[in-house]
Amino acid sequence: MDSPPIRVLIVDDDALVRSGLSMMLAGAGDLEVVGDVADGAEAVPAVNEHRPDVVLMDIRMPRLDGLAATELLRARRDPPEIILLTTFDTDDHILRAMRAGASGFLLKHTPPPEIIQAIRQVAAGEPMLSPAVLRRMMAFVADAGGDPRKARARELLERLSEGERAVALRVGQGKTNSEIGRELSLSVATVKAYVSRLLTKLELNNRVQVALLVNDADLEAT
Repeated sequence: MDSPPIRVLIVDDDALVRSGLSMMLAGAGDLEVVGDVADGAEAVPAVNEHRPDVVLMDIRMPRLDGLAATELLRARRDPPEIILLTTFDTDDHILRAMRAGASGFLLKHTPPPEIIQAIRQVAAGEPMLSPAVLRRMMAFVADAGGDPRKARARELLERLSEGERAVALRVGQGKTNSEIGRELSLSVATVKAYVSRLLTKLELNNRVQVALLVNDADLEAT
C-alpha cells in the first residue's frame, strides 16, 4: 500500500514564487501542494484548514514575517515541519529560525531537486541542516554566547540519562540517526526512541534545537 503524499503549504508574498514552487512540487509524485498564502499572518489559519506536513515559508514578508510565523506555528500542540526560504543567508536569520523550531533553511536559488529532497527529509523527521550551515551557525552561536548560557545548557543536559546524553551530543555534531546508531551500536529505531525521549525531557521541538543546546554547553561527544 502506497504512503499518502506529503502535504505542503507554501507561504510567500510573491505570487510568481508561489506559482513556481507549486509547479515544481507538482512534478514530485509523493508531494501534494494543499494551499498557498501570501503572508505569515495567513499561515496559521491556512495550517488549521489544510493540515500540511511541511510548510515552505519565506522569511521576508509584510505584516508578519516568516520567523515570527514560525514561532507561532511551532508553539502549536501538533506543529507542521517548517522550511524557511530566503534570498539572504545572514547568520542571525539562521540562528533565530533554528531557535524558533524551523526544520530547515534554504536559499531560494537552491536547485529544485534539493528543495524536494529537503521536504522529504523533514517530513521523515530529519531536519535539513547541511554540515556547512551547521558549522557556520555553531560558530555564530559561540561568538554570541556566554557563561550564563553555557551553565543553563549544561544544567538541562544533566536531566538526560547516559544513553540520551550520548545521543544528544552526536545530534549536536549534525549526525543522522543511522550514523549515531553505528557509533553507539544501536538500531535506528532505538536512536529515534532516544531522540524522542530527550526532546521531551529538554522541552524542545526538534533536533536542531538540541544541536544548539549542545553547542551552548560546549561539550564533546565521547
